[in-house]
Amino acid sequence: MANNGATPKAKALTRQTMNPYFLKIVHPMRGPILNRSLELQRELVQGVKKPFNKVIQANDGDSQAQGQKPLTFLRQMLMLCTNPALFDSDDFPEDAKCRANRMLSGFCGPSIGCYTDDGGTEALRRDVAAFIQRRDGFASDFRSIFFVAGATEAMEDVIQLVLTGPGEKPAGIMVPWPGYPLYSAFIDKLGAYQIGYYLDEDRNWGIDVAELQRALSEAKGNSVPRLLCVINPGNPTGQVLSMENMKDVIRFAHDHRLVILADEVYQENVYFGTEFHSFKKVVSTMEPPYCNTELVSIHSASKGCVGECGLRGGYIELVNFEPIVYEAVMNLYSTKDGSTTGQIAMDVVVNPPTPGEPSYERFMQEKMAIFVSHEKRAELFTQLFNSVEGIQCPRTTGALYAFPRVFIPERAVAEAQKLGMEPDAFYCLRLLEETGFFVVPGSAFGQRQGRYHFRTTILPPMDVLRELVARFRVFHTTFLQQWK
Repeated sequence: MANNGATPKAKALTRQTMNPYFLKIVHPMRGPILNRSLELQRELVQGVKKPFNKVIQANDGDSQAQGQKPLTFLRQMLMLCTNPALFDSDDFPEDAKCRANRMLSGFCGPSIGCYTDDGGTEALRRDVAAFIQRRDGFASDFRSIFFVAGATEAMEDVIQLVLTGPGEKPAGIMVPWPGYPLYSAFIDKLGAYQIGYYLDEDRNWGIDVAELQRALSEAKGNSVPRLLCVINPGNPTGQVLSMENMKDVIRFAHDHRLVILADEVYQENVYFGTEFHSFKKVVSTMEPPYCNTELVSIHSASKGCVGECGLRGGYIELVNFEPIVYEAVMNLYSTKDGSTTGQIAMDVVVNPPTPGEPSYERFMQEKMAIFVSHEKRAELFTQLFNSVEGIQCPRTTGALYAFPRVFIPERAVAEAQKLGMEPDAFYCLRLLEETGFFVVPGSAFGQRQGRYHFRTTILPPMDVLRELVARFRVFHTTFLQQWK
């Protein structure tokens, strides 16, 4: 349409006028290496010759993208809730039909497309409370539990919960380094202040209270410290915290009036007889005043043996807060209208088929097959990396990742710096170009100066891993020879 000679007006939203905190958001796991992996995949499709015939996407923990099959029972539940006409089919076991009918009855109408109660369907929140009580041996109140659209929504919500008011210094959020990068992204988005504390690599990535104190002391002039984030089992580090280490963290948080945010989404991914303890359980076993430490814990349907990343199911539990906090959080979730499919997925995690039910045997066979394969692959990666010169890798006892340390020759470090790259990013890009193995450099997660790592998921199928082992060994040996 003609503008009759009028001068075009400037855009309403520009770099100068948009929310400045949005400009600070960076996802370190997205960038040149990811972009190059996508380019390589396109080039392979076009027939461009490479030293490999497939890019192995080992950059994230998306189980089903790596070929893991969904659990039959969970998908049966989704099918029945989505299409109730299937209740008349003999292809679905009676226990699945009974549970699906119970879920549909709990929604605000008899359809998966209906809204649910504020905070999530009450019957399913009660299932979560029962799960927590079985797991920990301590009571859980369903009114302290709120369904969320995956763990990432919960992270952002909890950070928002502890923000300071107008005119105050920003809220200080303590996050582990190495740690999950989205915490940093949400801190930037919400205008909070990041307080990074280094995990102790020499003690299997444990948490050192002296390091917590250092980080807190340095940040107090710039922020009002409010939240201590702990990822257990660890991402990207693949460790599981001991109960004694957790008690140290709880004492520190209580003494410094910090809320603990316990990211426990990998609690089912614990291997080789290692025992997982929830922060709720450990807090509950401690003497006063530490048994009163304020805590938010997160669980998700995206990890474990379920691996339903796309369904966005999860929950948070609030522990030891004043009544006004529970009221405020409920008000928040009354504005969000949780996903019914995510709640169904999360309910299968916390309330699976039980002995004697028709679906139990098949469910357990599928679940244990997934768990055993995770454990085998965790051991394979550990053995591979520790058999190669210039790499150290603690055994992966939890989560879905290995996080080996790479001793990069000084000439390679200098070359990376000349290119404006982190040395481990330079290493990972060369690894991708020469083997098709796509991993994430440790610099994306935070690490001590002069130490280099990369994170790989343990999820690729065993036949792919065996091929990968040979490729990686040749690459790394050649890289060391080239740059020594």
